[in-house]
Amino acid sequence: MDNIDKPTPDKPNLDKPNLDKPNLKVVSEEQDEAASPEAEHQPTAAQAGLGRRGVFLLPNLITTGSLFAGFYAIVTSMNGQPLTACLAIFLAMLLDGADGRIARMTGTQSAFGAQYDSLSDLVAFGVAPALVAFSWGLSALGQLGWVAAFAYMACAALRLARFNVDGEEGSFTGLASPAAAGVIVFSIWVALEQGMAQPPLLVALLFAALTVTAALLMVSNYDYFSPKKINFRERIPFVTLVLIAMGFAVAMIDPPMVMLGIALIYAASGPAKGVWKNLRRST
Repeated sequence: MDNIDKPTPDKPNLDKPNLDKPNLKVVSEEQDEAASPEAEHQPTAAQAGLGRRGVFLLPNLITTGSLFAGFYAIVTSMNGQPLTACLAIFLAMLLDGADGRIARMTGTQSAFGAQYDSLSDLVAFGVAPALVAFSWGLSALGQLGWVAAFAYMACAALRLARFNVDGEEGSFTGLASPAAAGVIVFSIWVALEQGMAQPPLLVALLFAALTVTAALLMVSNYDYFSPKKINFRERIPFVTLVLIAMGFAVAMIDPPMVMLGIALIYAASGPAKGVWKNLRRST
C-alpha cells in the first residue's frame, strides 16, 4: 500500500505562454492609440489619395467658371446692375450644362467633381438669383420680399442636397436649380427690356409669387425631362438640323422673351405630366 503512487497536482508550465488569456495590455494600447487625438486628425486613405492624385483639370475648370459667374452676378446686383447680373447667371447656366457632359465624354468623372459642381450650383443658381431678385423687385415688398428670396435660396439648397443623396437616373425629380434660376433671371431680363428698372407694386407681387412657385417646384416630386438623355454622338435626320437652325433664328428676334417662354414651358411640364398621369390612372 505504501508503494502506490499518489497523484501529484499538475504544475504550471512556466516556459509556455498562456494562449487562453488575451493580451490585455496590447489591446489597451491599441484602444488608446485609436482614441488618441492624433488618430482622429489623421487623413483617411481616400483623402490622402486625393492629395496625391489631384483632380481633373478640364471639367473642374469649367465648374470654377460657373462659380465665378455666380459670384460676379452677386457683386453686380449689389452695385445696382441687374442686367449684368442676369447675363452672368445665364453664362453660369451654359457652363453648368457643359462641365458634366464634357466630363462624361472625356472619362474624367469623379466624386470630387460632382460635389464641387453642387456647391457651384448653390452659389450660381441659389444664392445669386435670390439676391438679384431681391435687389431688383422683391425689396419693394419689405419683409415679404426677403422671405420670398430666402425661400427660393433654401429650396435650391434642399434640391441640391436631395440630388447628392438620392441621385437621379433618367429624369429629374423636381425642377432643376438652373431651370428655376432661368425662370427668375429671364423674367427680370424681360422686365428690364420693357423699361422696368423698378417694378410697380403689382408687378413686384406677381414676381414674388413666381419666385415662390419656382422654389416649391424645385422641392416637388414632379418628374422633369433630363437633357442627359440627349445623345450628341448619334446621327439625326437632316430635317431636325434645319429645324434647330430655324429655332436659333427665331430666338435671335427677342432672346430674353424666347428663353423666358422656354423656361416657363419647361417649369410647367412637370405638373402637367403629373396631372396627365393621374388622369390616366383614374380612367
